[in-house]
Amino acid sequence: MVTELTAQTFKKETTDAKVPIIVDFYANWCGPCMMLKPIFEELSKDKDFEGKLRFGKINTEDYPEYAEEFNVQGIPCLILIKGGKEVNRIVGFAPKPVMKAKISSLLK
Repeated sequence: MVTELTAQTFKKETTDAKVPIIVDFYANWCGPCMMLKPIFEELSKDKDFEGKLRFGKINTEDYPEYAEEFNVQGIPCLILIKGGKEVNRIVGFAPKPVMKAKISSLLK
């Protein structure tokens, strides 16, 4: 399940949780973002990530302050956040097997 983050939930979801979260910074006008959306949703249900990683998304049009805070220069941008701090990031679109491998490598 992918959690839609807002100004009210962003800090709690990215700082207070024991399990790291990977956040998809996206915009509805972004073609590659829309191509990534179903892949990200499928990966959020993948048993390999269960209990190890949570999935969230935030619209950069609605909440530009978070894109600015994390210095997001291009979207889609997936940022792995643990304890409120960026651990790593993936920029751009990739097919599901490639994206799964990239996300898995971030957790090692």
